[in-house]
Amino acid sequence: MVALTSVVVCAATLLIAYWNKARCAVGAVDGQGRSLAFDVIKDSDVCYSDIQFLWLGRDINEHVFPYISGGITPDGTLTGGVVEYPVLSGLFMWLGALGAHDDAAFLLHSALLLAPFALLTAWMLGRMTGYAALLWSAGTPLVLYAFHNWELPVVCTAVAAVYVMTMATRYSLRTRAIAAAVCLGIGFCLKLYPGIFVFPLAVYVLVAGRERGRYDVRGALGVVGAAVATVVAINLPFALAGYEGWRASFTFQQLRQADITTNSVWYWGLRPMFDAGEAGEADFQEVVSIASPLLILAAFALALWLGWKRYTTTGVYPWVGVSGAMLCGFLLFHKVHSPQYTLWLIPFLVLLEVPWTAIVGYLLADAAIGIGVFRYFYALGSGSTARLEEHIVLFGVWGRAALLVVFFFLFIRAAQRVSRTEPEPLADRSRDLVPVS
Repeated sequence: MVALTSVVVCAATLLIAYWNKARCAVGAVDGQGRSLAFDVIKDSDVCYSDIQFLWLGRDINEHVFPYISGGITPDGTLTGGVVEYPVLSGLFMWLGALGAHDDAAFLLHSALLLAPFALLTAWMLGRMTGYAALLWSAGTPLVLYAFHNWELPVVCTAVAAVYVMTMATRYSLRTRAIAAAVCLGIGFCLKLYPGIFVFPLAVYVLVAGRERGRYDVRGALGVVGAAVATVVAINLPFALAGYEGWRASFTFQQLRQADITTNSVWYWGLRPMFDAGEAGEADFQEVVSIASPLLILAAFALALWLGWKRYTTTGVYPWVGVSGAMLCGFLLFHKVHSPQYTLWLIPFLVLLEVPWTAIVGYLLADAAIGIGVFRYFYALGSGSTARLEEHIVLFGVWGRAALLVVFFFLFIRAAQRVSRTEPEPLADRSRDLVPVS
């Protein structure tokens, strides 16, 4: 019943989310199918979406199948149907454009494709955590970002991996873990980030073998192998059919810079320390290109190590908490922190027992970004000093960053929430939970 409630509430929230974005897709369109209202009100009315924006500029309006042709120019411009996301997201973009001749239809078709993944996520979270799942189903992030970009399928794959491990306990641990790894591999082919969760999952399987007197090396390697095989199987056809186009999506992300549109601590914290002008900008981008990946890797290593320390204390490796901590490290130090990335984090706030006060604080900071940054762009474009809007954005950037640090450490020690209204799957479910000392 709770899972059904979560799904119904999620459906209502998705309708509001679609209405919010569709406000930018009304009225007359130009010769390329762009709604004339989009450029006029996208920032002032906070109805901008990447979905509507990318109707143009990636040959989506021309219904070109992605990656097979084209590439990237030296200045970072994508050509010939290439999009900047992994191949499965590119497929969703292409499918959403089928039968569409303007950005309004593209937005609608895309919403219809994406919505089932949000509903499935709501159902799985409801089954696992009970009413805590309403944070996903009725939260402001779903209203703001459900149809901002193509995030809902990738979030669903990450939650599905946890669901398989937690609820499908009629199967052996190895079987569940390999199935979960396949889910994470699919997620990698949507937006990359679920791929990092394979490592704590493999460690979890590795140490679970100690109950039988030895580490389960074969099981851990099976987890990694299943994820890698999934990624290769999905990507290989695209790489063979059009290597330059396939590779261009990764090159685009490597070339992307930390600028005013990225909402990162790098731009707002580090950029003011460099001189104004082209030389200062070049120096800044060079530092970020080195420091960002190094700090992300350091955060991953720290999370895995802290998880191991937790294992030595409790006897259970907290793979879900470590995964959440690794995500926090990525969000904190990556040069791009798009507003919709909050959807990646919300399931961990549902799955793990962290203080609700911290969750509310994060949602407030997120709303300051999700709403404030567009009002900031509008104020700048209107010739205003935009001081109030800038302070709202700064509150969001630094409030969110501070709480990511808090969550990094809380996640590793947190127990997994358990539904009090659904029956326990099987007796050995406790092995997948993280006890609190």
